[in-house]
Amino acid sequence: MTLAKLIVALLFIAANSYAYNNFATGDITPPRENFADFPDEFDGWKCGDRQLMDQKVLDNLGVTDYIICRYATDIPGKYVEFYAGYHEKQERSDSGKTTLIHPPEHCLPGAGWDIIESDIVPINFGIEGEAKRVVIAKGQRRGLVYFWYQSRGHVIGTNIDRLWHMFFDRALRNRTDGSLLRFTMQIERENFEEADDAFREFASKISPELPRFIPN
Repeated sequence: MTLAKLIVALLFIAANSYAYNNFATGDITPPRENFADFPDEFDGWKCGDRQLMDQKVLDNLGVTDYIICRYATDIPGKYVEFYAGYHEKQERSDSGKTTLIHPPEHCLPGAGWDIIESDIVPINFGIEGEAKRVVIAKGQRRGLVYFWYQSRGHVIGTNIDRLWHMFFDRALRNRTDGSLLRFTMQIERENFEEADDAFREFASKISPELPRFIPN
């Protein structure tokens, strides 16, 4: 970590601690629907069996509610691995246990994937903001990942911006709830265009449903 990044990190920790102890008087948890009620079908995209995480993984992630499922079409090879995780409160306890959202840039290498390309791109699927577009590799395999943080009305592509928004929303609104949405597509024969199109098509289908599960 460079000196500049270390200084920024220390300033954020100090500011976040000050806000928590001097402004926030109690976390507000807004009403929402559970991902158990998230639709399994969107206009030709169908979810098969939903994946479940074991308790050890859940404890590590600190996630309150989540969905993991492969939404596939009738076209062979056209599918999206979809994950959405909701955290009703983001904090780190004195013991070190955290319910903070884990950035995918940290998790992908831990799963054996190398990040070979990364960009911030605008999105507007009825939900307007930005996402991070990441090309990943594992041996000869290639994948395309889009993800964004959707938190309290913000749609953000970078973790540092998410943290700053969380700091201000904790101070001014007594809220730290937020979500991570991740979309993963396989790459066939370096055909990134098909993977990009699959993401845009699927994301446009599910976006109108998201406010029920991710409070603004």
